[in-house]
Amino acid sequence: MEGAPRSGCPINLTLEVLGDRWSLIVIRDVMFGNRRHYRELLNQSEEGIASNILADRLKRLLEAGLLSKRDDPTHRQKAIYSLTEPAIQLVPLLAQMAAWGVRHTPASEELSIRARLLEQGGPALWEAFMEELRAVHLGAPVPQRSVLAELQAAFEAVLAQKTGARLGGPREPTPAIRRARGGADGSAPGPLIKRRTAR
Repeated sequence: MEGAPRSGCPINLTLEVLGDRWSLIVIRDVMFGNRRHYRELLNQSEEGIASNILADRLKRLLEAGLLSKRDDPTHRQKAIYSLTEPAIQLVPLLAQMAAWGVRHTPASEELSIRARLLEQGGPALWEAFMEELRAVHLGAPVPQRSVLAELQAAFEAVLAQKTGARLGGPREPTPAIRRARGGADGSAPGPLIKRRTAR
């Protein structure tokens, strides 16, 4: 944050840290895409972030204490970005923003499936996701459940279904996708993806 804050209102103070066009997008990509290097964040950006903007936002997020940076032991000239605990605690906010976006904007189906699953899973899923993020980014013990893997599998299933439709006919949606869409018969959504058994 540069200079004195406009007010002591917590909403204002949060917006002073996160209220520009790109900061939450960078956090989203680190959080949901597990993009930990500058090049990954630049080259895999859905929104096509410019290199100078990305460099500026990474610097701001480091200064704000939402990201940390360390040298990559596999490459001298690379750095690894990690979420800090305050950034991990943004999961409920991002889940609610995404749910609002699904309801009120023309979001694509493949980029909406994770938002739908997070909304259906609610606070219990958000907490499980934060536990996993703490393991990935902060070195906490690895939980049994991988919410990241579940969200990625759902995304890939929707993508495969859309690709299959373009290549010669629709594919049957997976049970998770049917539940996210409101049930096989259009009824209320069913329970989220089942917990995995011990590996």
